[in-house]
Amino acid sequence: MSAKGVMISEERVERYIQLTSDALDKAKIAAPEKSFNRKLADDFMKMARAYFEDAKDFTAKGDLVNAFACINYAHGWLDSGARLGLVDVGGDDRLFTLYE
Repeated sequence: MSAKGVMISEERVERYIQLTSDALDKAKIAAPEKSFNRKLADDFMKMARAYFEDAKDFTAKGDLVNAFACINYAHGWLDSGARLGLVDVGGDDRLFTLYE
């Protein structure tokens, strides 16, 4: 499938799904339980997981364009949470886009 000339293969989507799966496994909530930031961190993780599941569903249906969009949104939520300090990723700058 393609979107305006960009090829999105099932293999590429599966590679990104695996990358995001690894990132979800590594990401841990950093904010204290009773803090306002905990609610934000929980929401970031909830959004990442929801988009991750949507990506897998779209892939199973053969809708690779929407699967690719969803998996990138999922990882974006994780990257944002890591950069803001809501999610602890152990300093992993391979799976995540960190500030420094």
